[in-house]
Amino acid sequence: MKILITGTTQGIGKAIAEKFLNEGHDVIGIDRQQKSIENEKYTHYVCDVRNKDDLPEIKDVNILVNNAGTQNEDDININLKALIHITERYGIHEKIKSVLNIGSASGHTGAEFPEYCASKGGVLAYTKNVAMRIASYGATCNSLDPGGVLTKLNECVINDPDLWAQIMNETPLKKWATPEEIAEWAYFLTVTNTFCTGQNILVDGGESINYHFIWKD
Repeated sequence: MKILITGTTQGIGKAIAEKFLNEGHDVIGIDRQQKSIENEKYTHYVCDVRNKDDLPEIKDVNILVNNAGTQNEDDININLKALIHITERYGIHEKIKSVLNIGSASGHTGAEFPEYCASKGGVLAYTKNVAMRIASYGATCNSLDPGGVLTKLNECVINDPDLWAQIMNETPLKKWATPEEIAEWAYFLTVTNTFCTGQNILVDGGESINYHFIWKD
């Protein structure tokens, strides 16, 4: 199948691209940085997802993974508006099998920077909109909404012992996901799955269910 993934040079996006390549798929990546994947089945386009006029001509995408995102850098335009016009251009047609939007646990809880939470909350709602519209093609659309992931972006807290201890205290499973673990979820939701659609799949180690219930001994 032909797989289009945005934000493939590092972190979750790179891990998802490598997962699909390892499974034998043709993968196309869009990123504003130069490629970091060397594989004969991988095609890379350097462009900014915010720029509609700069997007490449790509036909008959079977699976679209909207991964490109940012934090505290034009969040609404990158995380939400660009995701929408990428999807409208490449994901709404009769040959599409699945659209997957990489959201965030913060879209569920609101527990992060204001514009980031707002952008990811918009992704959750837009996911349901797309799911309804591509159902007639027999296609699915879901969002995969991670909590903490062990990426370079998060090293500022991962490498701070005090902050890391506080974070682990909030996370029942006492760990964060690896990018490769999130990639397994992405593959399942787009390739294996054919029936779950319009859902926002929260993968956060249980952080969102930690309600700090306090009672008298």
